[in-house]
Amino acid sequence: MPDPRPMAEAHSTKPVPRSSRTRSFQDLEAWQVCREVRQKVSGLAKRLPPKERFRLADQLVRASRSATANLAEGYGRYQYPDMVRFARQARGSLYEVLDHLTVALDEGYITKATFEEESERVFRAIQVVNGFIRFLRRRQKESED
Repeated sequence: MPDPRPMAEAHSTKPVPRSSRTRSFQDLEAWQVCREVRQKVSGLAKRLPPKERFRLADQLVRASRSATANLAEGYGRYQYPDMVRFARQARGSLYEVLDHLTVALDEGYITKATFEEESERVFRAIQVVNGFIRFLRRRQKESED
Protein backbone atom coordinates (compact mmCIF):
# COMPACT_ATOMS: atom_id res chain seq x y z
CA MET A 1 0.00 0.00 0.00
CA PRO A 2 1.46 3.38 -0.94
CA ASP A 3 2.54 5.67 1.86
CA PRO A 4 -0.34 8.10 2.56
CA ARG A 5 2.18 10.78 3.52
CA PRO A 6 4.16 11.29 0.29
CA MET A 7 5.56 14.67 1.26
CA ALA A 8 6.40 13.82 4.88
CA GLU A 9 10.15 13.76 4.28
CA ALA A 10 12.02 16.94 5.00
CA HIS A 11 14.27 18.01 2.18
CA SER A 12 17.63 17.92 3.86
CA THR A 13 20.55 18.61 1.59
CA LYS A 14 23.08 17.08 3.95
CA PRO A 15 24.99 14.26 2.27
CA VAL A 16 24.28 10.73 3.39
CA PRO A 17 27.19 9.37 5.43
CA ARG A 18 28.64 6.12 4.11
CA SER A 19 29.46 3.35 6.52
CA SER A 20 32.39 1.02 6.14
CA ARG A 21 29.92 -1.82 5.51
CA THR A 22 28.21 -0.09 2.59
CA ARG A 23 30.66 0.86 -0.10
CA SER A 24 28.39 0.40 -3.08
CA PHE A 25 24.71 0.09 -3.90
CA GLN A 26 25.50 -3.61 -4.37
CA ASP A 27 26.01 -3.89 -0.60
CA LEU A 28 22.42 -2.83 0.08
CA GLU A 29 20.16 -5.71 1.09
CA ALA A 30 17.30 -4.02 -0.79
CA TRP A 31 19.31 -4.06 -4.01
CA GLN A 32 20.37 -7.68 -3.45
CA VAL A 33 16.82 -8.99 -3.01
CA CYS A 34 15.66 -6.98 -6.03
CA ARG A 35 18.53 -8.46 -8.02
CA GLU A 36 17.28 -11.92 -7.10
CA VAL A 37 13.80 -10.95 -8.37
CA ARG A 38 15.36 -9.60 -11.57
CA GLN A 39 17.30 -12.81 -12.17
CA LYS A 40 14.26 -15.04 -11.62
CA VAL A 41 12.02 -12.84 -13.75
CA SER A 42 14.58 -12.88 -16.56
CA GLY A 43 14.54 -16.68 -16.59
CA LEU A 44 10.76 -16.77 -16.49
CA ALA A 45 10.48 -14.23 -19.33
CA LYS A 46 12.66 -16.43 -21.54
CA ARG A 47 10.12 -19.24 -21.16
CA LEU A 48 7.14 -17.17 -22.28
CA PRO A 49 5.69 -17.86 -25.74
CA PRO A 50 7.45 -16.16 -28.66
CA LYS A 51 4.39 -13.95 -29.33
CA GLU A 52 4.96 -12.38 -25.89
CA ARG A 53 8.65 -11.67 -26.48
CA PHE A 54 8.12 -7.97 -27.19
CA ARG A 55 5.07 -7.56 -24.99
CA LEU A 56 4.74 -9.25 -21.62
CA ALA A 57 8.29 -10.60 -21.48
CA ASP A 58 9.74 -7.19 -22.27
CA GLN A 59 7.57 -5.48 -19.65
CA LEU A 60 8.46 -8.05 -16.99
CA VAL A 61 12.16 -7.65 -17.63
CA ARG A 62 11.97 -3.83 -17.74
CA ALA A 63 10.04 -3.61 -14.46
CA SER A 64 12.43 -5.96 -12.67
CA ARG A 65 15.45 -4.07 -13.99
CA SER A 66 13.89 -0.79 -12.95
CA ALA A 67 13.78 -1.92 -9.32
CA THR A 68 17.54 -2.49 -9.09
CA ALA A 69 18.36 0.51 -11.29
CA ASN A 70 16.34 2.89 -9.13
CA LEU A 71 18.02 1.69 -5.95
CA ALA A 72 21.43 2.14 -7.58
CA GLU A 73 20.58 5.60 -8.86
CA GLY A 74 19.15 6.71 -5.52
CA TYR A 75 22.28 5.47 -3.76
CA GLY A 76 24.39 7.55 -6.11
CA ARG A 77 22.50 10.74 -5.29
CA TYR A 78 23.90 10.90 -1.72
CA GLN A 79 20.84 12.78 -0.41
CA TYR A 80 18.16 11.26 1.81
CA PRO A 81 15.14 12.70 -0.06
CA ASP A 82 16.52 11.43 -3.38
CA MET A 83 17.30 8.00 -1.95
CA VAL A 84 13.78 7.73 -0.53
CA ARG A 85 12.22 8.87 -3.82
CA PHE A 86 14.17 6.32 -5.86
CA ALA A 87 13.48 3.55 -3.34
CA ARG A 88 9.78 4.33 -3.71
CA GLN A 89 10.13 4.06 -7.47
CA ALA A 90 11.83 0.70 -7.01
CA ARG A 91 8.90 -0.40 -4.85
CA GLY A 92 6.49 0.71 -7.60
CA SER A 93 8.42 -1.34 -10.12
CA LEU A 94 8.11 -4.41 -7.90
CA TYR A 95 4.34 -3.95 -7.80
CA GLU A 96 4.43 -3.68 -11.59
CA VAL A 97 6.24 -7.05 -11.71
CA LEU A 98 3.42 -8.52 -9.60
CA ASP A 99 0.84 -7.27 -12.07
CA HIS A 100 2.74 -8.74 -15.01
CA LEU A 101 3.01 -12.06 -13.16
CA THR A 102 -0.77 -11.96 -12.74
CA VAL A 103 -1.14 -11.47 -16.49
CA ALA A 104 1.16 -14.43 -17.11
CA LEU A 105 -0.96 -16.55 -14.77
CA ASP A 106 -4.25 -15.39 -16.29
CA GLU A 107 -3.00 -16.13 -19.81
CA GLY A 108 -1.87 -19.60 -18.76
CA TYR A 109 1.82 -18.92 -19.35
CA ILE A 110 2.82 -19.87 -15.81
CA THR A 111 1.37 -22.27 -13.27
CA LYS A 112 -0.30 -21.21 -10.04
CA ALA A 113 2.69 -22.67 -8.16
CA THR A 114 5.15 -20.58 -10.19
CA PHE A 115 3.00 -17.50 -9.68
CA GLU A 116 2.90 -18.05 -5.92
CA GLU A 117 6.64 -18.69 -5.70
CA GLU A 118 7.55 -15.61 -7.73
CA SER A 119 4.96 -13.44 -5.97
CA GLU A 120 6.37 -14.46 -2.61
CA ARG A 121 9.85 -13.44 -3.78
CA VAL A 122 8.53 -10.07 -4.97
CA PHE A 123 6.62 -9.43 -1.73
CA ARG A 124 9.79 -10.21 0.22
CA ALA A 125 11.64 -7.64 -1.88
CA ILE A 126 8.88 -5.09 -1.24
CA GLN A 127 9.22 -5.69 2.52
CA VAL A 128 12.97 -5.14 2.38
CA VAL A 129 12.60 -1.99 0.27
CA ASN A 130 9.98 -0.69 2.73
CA GLY A 131 12.44 -1.33 5.56
CA PHE A 132 15.13 0.54 3.64
CA ILE A 133 12.77 3.49 3.20
CA ARG A 134 12.00 3.52 6.95
CA PHE A 135 15.73 3.37 7.70
CA LEU A 136 16.44 6.29 5.37
CA ARG A 137 13.68 8.38 6.92
CA ARG A 138 15.02 7.74 10.43
CA ARG A 139 18.57 8.62 9.38
CA GLN A 140 17.34 11.74 7.61
CA LYS A 141 15.47 12.88 10.73
CA GLU A 142 18.52 12.19 12.92
CA SER A 143 20.75 14.22 10.59
CA GLU A 144 18.41 17.21 10.86
CA ASP A 145 18.28 17.22 14.67
